[in-house]
Amino acid sequence: MDKINGYSAQEAEGLVEYISEGKKAGKTLTSLFSSYGSRHGRASGSVRNYYYQLLKTKDEKAKRILRGKGLKAEKIKEFSDRETDEMLKNILAERSKGVSVRRAIQKIADGDDRLMLRYQNKYRNMLKKQPERIEETAKNMGLENVVVQKNGQGRGKDFLERRLEKEINELYDRLALSLKNENERLKETLRQLNEENELLRRAARAQSENKHA
Repeated sequence: MDKINGYSAQEAEGLVEYISEGKKAGKTLTSLFSSYGSRHGRASGSVRNYYYQLLKTKDEKAKRILRGKGLKAEKIKEFSDRETDEMLKNILAERSKGVSVRRAIQKIADGDDRLMLRYQNKYRNMLKKQPERIEETAKNMGLENVVVQKNGQGRGKDFLERRLEKEINELYDRLALSLKNENERLKETLRQLNEENELLRRAARAQSENKHA
């Protein structure tokens, strides 16, 4: 069976069609990743990663599937060097207090799920591609005692990467649920407004009829 970046050609085509139709209907990518993942037994984060990988691939089969769908990668706000350094220092300062990476990021993001997601993605990528920068920052802060490539139980960075990936997926799911709840709230508000408008129309009609009676 033909594969495109790990998905069967049929599933890749199905995902592209699902995203394309969903965006035409005004749905967000976050909600589409979540709903597609739920239907097909995949984590929303892995669906998201595959989707962006598909958009960037040079595979001709993938290009054919994407042709005419109008899909493109949304521009991601890049971290400046200053922002990266500040994020690292804040995370490491919290880590020096004995808390997990997740707790550290949650603290510096002040509970903002979207900001947490941005920090977790960045930290995970640095752990994978720039571990020496994390180590250097810790050293410059005099925090050599903070183990940046292992968690508190001595397991390696692969474990931490997997845990961060899991937490990122959970954050995406939470954001998708939040969007879903907000949509439901807006639908209910719209329903109430329509009912109120109908009552006003009836009252105006009755008043007009009374005047002409």
